[in-house]
Amino acid sequence: MTIRIGVHNDSPSLFFLSRLDHLLDGFEEPLELYFYADGTRTGDLLAEGAIDFGGTGSTAPLVARAAGLPVVHVAASAPRPGHGALLVAAPGTPGPAHPVRTVADLEGRPVAFGAGTWHTHFMAKLLAGAGLSYQDVEPRAAGREAVKWLRSGEIAAWVAQGADLVKAESSERVRVLARTAGVVSDRSLFLARRDFAESRPDAVAAVVGALRQADDWARANPREAAHLTVEAVGGSVDAWETALARLPWRLEPAGPELAAEQQEAADLLYAASVLRRPVDVSESFLPTLTPLITATLTDPLPRTDQTTKNPYPAAISA
Repeated sequence: MTIRIGVHNDSPSLFFLSRLDHLLDGFEEPLELYFYADGTRTGDLLAEGAIDFGGTGSTAPLVARAAGLPVVHVAASAPRPGHGALLVAAPGTPGPAHPVRTVADLEGRPVAFGAGTWHTHFMAKLLAGAGLSYQDVEPRAAGREAVKWLRSGEIAAWVAQGADLVKAESSERVRVLARTAGVVSDRSLFLARRDFAESRPDAVAAVVGALRQADDWARANPREAAHLTVEAVGGSVDAWETALARLPWRLEPAGPELAAEQQEAADLLYAASVLRRPVDVSESFLPTLTPLITATLTDPLPRTDQTTKNPYPAAISA
């Protein structure tokens, strides 16, 4: 039976897996890649049967669980403390009438971030720690224009990640107000549809094993990985090389530590009215799958010829 894997540009491990011939050709079963732009759709695509396996950040699985969608956690990246940060204009920057010095200063002001992504979890946690609620800021859709908005004072803060963060950090007109470290783990999470995980655990493990090898390739080939990223999303090769080097490139099974993190996030996001109902994240974990995934992530990696697929592999697109 065909294994259908969802791929989008914001899930690094899946992104690089989709570009590596030696990994894609190594599956014993037929493989189909489904490309889509918005990682927050992962839960819906799993529930609809468009994909069997996908990846996203910390918020989307909880939104899916709150909607009763049949998704389960399979694995996660190690924490990514250097991946994202909340940026504000530096003191003395022309434009902002009221400089932001603390998170509490964001009350009632516009902030650019990706609603429904890990940014939502990050912002909700920061605001709660400052005695504010998620409803106390005005969300703005984040884009390449966010840094211009920040400098002009059109927005008070911006959650940046990847190469955008690397580039912004080099500007004297922008400063980091808060990093993810110590606030959220900012993991990349990997999910499967429940019936697929229960009936075909070996196939789930095979995908996780391939993701592990994709991570190993990205760690060993940072410059080539940066070039592939720029081909897909644009930006600077140097900035992307720096951003990718900040990622841990290590996967972990979906175990008790991840469950505890997701439950804390679920409780926080329900209190912030992001989730429609309380969520018991234990319903999204399959204890019987954990030993298989653990073995997949600890067994010695096979030696293969490492070649990239370029142009992108033929597959169904969203």
